[in-house]
Amino acid sequence: MLVLLSSAHEVCPVPEHRSRHRFIALSITIAVPLLITLLLLAQSLFAQVPGADREGEMERWLAATAHQEGTIAPGTGITTENWRQYRQFMPMGMQELFEGRSFWKMPKEAEMEVGPTVLYPLPPGYNQATRDYSAAVRVVHLPGGHNDIANYVAGEPFTNPEEPDKGYKLLVDLWFAYLPHLTAGTPANTLHSCVQDKFGSISCLLVSYVYRQTAYNTDPGVARDDPRAKDTWFTEWAMVEAPEQSKYTAQLTLFFKDNQRDEELYVFVPALRRSVRLGIPARCTQVTGTDYLQDDYKNNGFNGGISLFEAKFLGRRRILALTGNYPALAGDFPNNYYMPLGWPMRSWAKWQLRDVDVIDVRRVPSERAGYCYGKRIIYEDSQTHYALWEDLYDADMRLWKLALVAPRVTKAPLLGFVPGPVTSCVWDIQNAHMTSGSTQDKYGHDLLINSDVPAEYQDFDKYATPGGLLQIMK
Repeated sequence: MLVLLSSAHEVCPVPEHRSRHRFIALSITIAVPLLITLLLLAQSLFAQVPGADREGEMERWLAATAHQEGTIAPGTGITTENWRQYRQFMPMGMQELFEGRSFWKMPKEAEMEVGPTVLYPLPPGYNQATRDYSAAVRVVHLPGGHNDIANYVAGEPFTNPEEPDKGYKLLVDLWFAYLPHLTAGTPANTLHSCVQDKFGSISCLLVSYVYRQTAYNTDPGVARDDPRAKDTWFTEWAMVEAPEQSKYTAQLTLFFKDNQRDEELYVFVPALRRSVRLGIPARCTQVTGTDYLQDDYKNNGFNGGISLFEAKFLGRRRILALTGNYPALAGDFPNNYYMPLGWPMRSWAKWQLRDVDVIDVRRVPSERAGYCYGKRIIYEDSQTHYALWEDLYDADMRLWKLALVAPRVTKAPLLGFVPGPVTSCVWDIQNAHMTSGSTQDKYGHDLLINSDVPAEYQDFDKYATPGGLLQIMK
């Protein structure tokens, strides 16, 4: 077009100012649509940025689910074709996977079969302790914004949380949710954890572990407070069994009865043949290369403590959850999963509608600088107080991770069916990365409880003290 205009100028000269005006008009004619196109393209690209800030999305979810109507009949199959009919019963992050707005999206063949809601009573000792002691427990607010509770002895701290501090009371209930006194995974029944990147590459770890509650115990035949534990109430020991190049890498975490005392994290480094104590910033470090951070890594879905966090109650809802006495199929990743998402296959179990309390958990203002998460939305089971789903945001409040938490009950000596085993899947939507972790192994073995734990793994000094790490590789 410009060439034709140039030729016309030579045949029939046009005054210079008129030529300039025509050029400007032509430039505008070309530039404006191009600019609009570029702006629309930029808007489209920004909308596709993983974890892009969608401010107010949680508020919209709360509004949309505020008046949940009806139910889902047992036997219903939920698919990528009909899921919108049932979205009112889906956590926000589950809707995200069905919407398919990020790299991780629900495979077309995925199906969730719905079954009846089945509640397993918590152990009698835990329920009795709740009746005996919960009425005296109260919330304490300390200088510097830290939080705490007073008068806790055992059992469920707050049986019917109400305002003020309802959200924080629910967080405390989660923190002290029932766990058996001793749970273990040995080389014969390891925890199985696999990570997958956006290219579909999968690598797996086998981890042995010993988790021990050393105070506030309610299991029969176990001392309320273990005299060997001194000032701790919970210990977590874990060691990599495979692959070979990571074998013997181990860590021990100590949680103290004084909730204001920072937890202590010790890591055994095989190359050095010694352990290293890490500071409180290590709570944001990855656990053995997975998408779990130290503050995520616990059966009930939260491992951060109750001193440095506050929680706001957002509402009670019913959501689809994978929980109960389901078969031990989760440890054989990627088999038994809808890939590439890593979503549980229908053969696992029937999904249940569970009552949950939704809480917004954040570091207290004085401790937020440098912390990895801006907020953690927990969908907390109203009976067991285990997390059933989590939506996690980065420090800039961009949606970062989605997490399915699938607690499983198993039969324990003298206790009947109890919670403790768990499978969880974490999807990092900003970095197109995911982790599946399960207390089950590929052969269907799950964790061992109390007296079923082999004698070697009941050794307190070896598996519950920093000195025990020095016995590795000896």
